Amino acid sequence: MPSALPGGENVHGPFWSEPGTLLEHVPVAVFGVDDGDTICYWGPGARDLFGYDSTAVLSKPGAVLFADGDRSSSESCARLTERGRTLGYWRGRLTARHRDGTFFECGFRVFSVTGAGGPPVVMILASRSGELDRVKTNLAFLDALFATCPIGLVMLDPDLRYVHLNQALADMDGLAIEAHLGRRMDEVMVMSDGGEYQRMLRAVALGGAPVVGALVGMRPRGHPDRDQVRSVSFFPLSQAVGSRPGVGGLMVDVTDREQAILEATASRRRLALLDGASTRIGTTLDVNLTAQELVDASMPDFCDGAVVEVVEWMDEAEVFDPARPLFTRRIASGTILPPPATELVSGVEKVRYPPGSVIHDMLRTGRAISAVVNEEFLARTVLIESRARLFAESGLACVLVAPLVARGTVQGIAMFGRSRDRPAFTRDDVSLAGELASRAAICLDNARLYSRVQDIALTLQRALLPSALATSPYVDVAHRYVPGSRITEVGGDWYDVINLPDGRVVLVVGDVMGHGVSAAASMGRLRITTKALARHDSEPADLLTELDACAQEAGIELATCLYIVYDPKTGRARIAGAGHPPPLILRPDGTVETIDEVLGVPLGVGGFPFRTTEIELPGNATLALYTDGLIEARGRDIEAGLEALRAELGGSPGPLEEMADRILASLLPTPPTDDTVLVLARVHRSP
Repeated sequence: MPSALPGGENVHGPFWSEPGTLLEHVPVAVFGVDDGDTICYWGPGARDLFGYDSTAVLSKPGAVLFADGDRSSSESCARLTERGRTLGYWRGRLTARHRDGTFFECGFRVFSVTGAGGPPVVMILASRSGELDRVKTNLAFLDALFATCPIGLVMLDPDLRYVHLNQALADMDGLAIEAHLGRRMDEVMVMSDGGEYQRMLRAVALGGAPVVGALVGMRPRGHPDRDQVRSVSFFPLSQAVGSRPGVGGLMVDVTDREQAILEATASRRRLALLDGASTRIGTTLDVNLTAQELVDASMPDFCDGAVVEVVEWMDEAEVFDPARPLFTRRIASGTILPPPATELVSGVEKVRYPPGSVIHDMLRTGRAISAVVNEEFLARTVLIESRARLFAESGLACVLVAPLVARGTVQGIAMFGRSRDRPAFTRDDVSLAGELASRAAICLDNARLYSRVQDIALTLQRALLPSALATSPYVDVAHRYVPGSRITEVGGDWYDVINLPDGRVVLVVGDVMGHGVSAAASMGRLRITTKALARHDSEPADLLTELDACAQEAGIELATCLYIVYDPKTGRARIAGAGHPPPLILRPDGTVETIDEVLGVPLGVGGFPFRTTEIELPGNATLALYTDGLIEARGRDIEAGLEALRAELGGSPGPLEEMADRILASLLPTPPTDDTVLVLARVHRSP
């Protein structure tokens, strides 16, 4: 075991007595005595305690270190080493002597160490008794303080994670001490102060001024049913003895004394929930998404589970009859509870409520109501026995039902549930649920009305599009119409194939600018007018001139059209365009050509002539006609979209139906941002 060398150089063994942490306050001397009670090991701490350098004591009798000793012997030293050899370990207090001749009380711990093949050595650890007593007293005080103090005590690291706390604080938080350690404060309690509490703690942790007696409103996650007001004091932890930085704190529950603050905290929480719901509900005009936003906004702060159902009225004029069953359709649900609660809220779509149910009570009064989940509730409200059993086993102890009323009509119901671990709904909660439902009902009604308009426009558009295209032995056609997604309005895209005398075939594609019912109606007018004009066998340019005049008379301000007449006898096609994207030709050799001489001005502008372009098409050439929804998308230039279409068209020619599907899959975004028409026509020569 290495010792301090006779020259004074320190060589540390396994007993490290350098200052730091506890040893900075209680220096420990380590030295060894051989079987002749001669000092054979002298640590740096021993020099600090007794005042001797290693050169002065190594190989000297241990008696020099004790008050009753002389240069050769000491009864205290002999008794100390004898007990170490015979007992293996001993501790006690003796009077020691410093090199300067002063005496001091010292605590000793001795134990015997046997080296490999060498004689045994008694190792001795010594510290001043006064310093030991002081530290022991401090530790005893701290232990007693953390064990018995009724005030909450806490130590946090710089990241505001729990390092140490007492049982009083654990009881206040409703979580075991072990459940706190390593977690941040915001994981243990819910605040409604916009982060002010966290900012205050971080300022203290960074060495700021202590906080004394600040009043804070909070809700511990271990007591989700209990808002609290606490008087808190925090101070930065010192690093003077090598301890970790952080924050120390004291907390006192003053809820009863500060009920006004508690009520203000609850009010802020309700306002925060309403404010959050206002920003989260109604972000789209989709009924189902809007309903799900209401469910998500209510959990977990307000409830543990929620559903939204729309009432299946026979018609809008139907009046609620409390004597008749009520039929609803569940369109959104969610819960934070484990199964079977998940199956309870999501395992059904159609729901039937019998007369006398809680839902009927709510609709009869027109106001939100709460109810306890018991046998009476289940018997009145849940008809299916298996659903009633799920309800009873779900853990939900109370429900709150609010009507979704907009423009004087009950659109549906919102139902919120709380588990047995939370308090029943209060009068304030009922009022809050009514406000949530009222705000959500307007958003749902807007989404419902928008969906209805969308359905009308889509139905009108599909009714005005051709149900079956004209066929010809000389032109094979594959056509696709893809409506925009539910978040976009129906557009005015259209197409047609028309047979003319002498076997000629007309291919036409158009697009009315705008969206909705108006665009669909305008599209229908142009398509029917085009079909009627085509039968007069007009030149393409002349037909567009007539169509332009009709568009102006009908008030159609802007529309595009591409009109192609193919003659299988000559293999020639006559083309005229009114502001429409140019057609593409895939030739049999695989090359793709853009016919961009036929752009023209849109219909409805007036005052500009149209012109006809004639081209020759080889047999088995494929014409591609389309609307701008195929090549134009957010974040993509229209020229890039056109190049992508050219690449897809010439990539791998094959059956037209497969080509159409491949082109749409490659070019259309998901979901589609606009209506899209694609017509592929493969032409053949007549004999």
